[in-house]
Amino acid sequence: MNSAAIAVTEETRLYRIGEVSRIAELKPFVLRYWETEFPMLQPVKSPRGHRLYRQEDVDLVLKIKRLLYDEGFTIAGARRHLRELAGNGAHGDSAALESVARCTAELPAARLNRKLLLDLRDTLRSFLTLLEGK
Repeated sequence: MNSAAIAVTEETRLYRIGEVSRIAELKPFVLRYWETEFPMLQPVKSPRGHRLYRQEDVDLVLKIKRLLYDEGFTIAGARRHLRELAGNGAHGDSAALESVARCTAELPAARLNRKLLLDLRDTLRSFLTLLEGK
């Protein structure tokens, strides 16, 4: 099998709600509730009605969890923050780099280190889910 075929199958891997629940260490009812509160979290439904999460959905769940549990956002604040991030994504990488530079200037070193570690943890979890799928 060539690497392009492997990349496609990894990108299109679907996770059931129980798998996402274990990955994110959340109860399934929390995931179902977040679907009602975060419009950008919309797993596809199988013909039998099962929720099937794509990798980007799993990444979003981990990001929502980090915002709510680690950074202390309210649900409304996290929803607003994610909308702002999505809006900034349309402006390209330069806007993201400016945002990071602004954050590094404003945040104390300890808080910045914590944020970097949380981002690293989320990235490593994403890699782990990809590796477990092989």
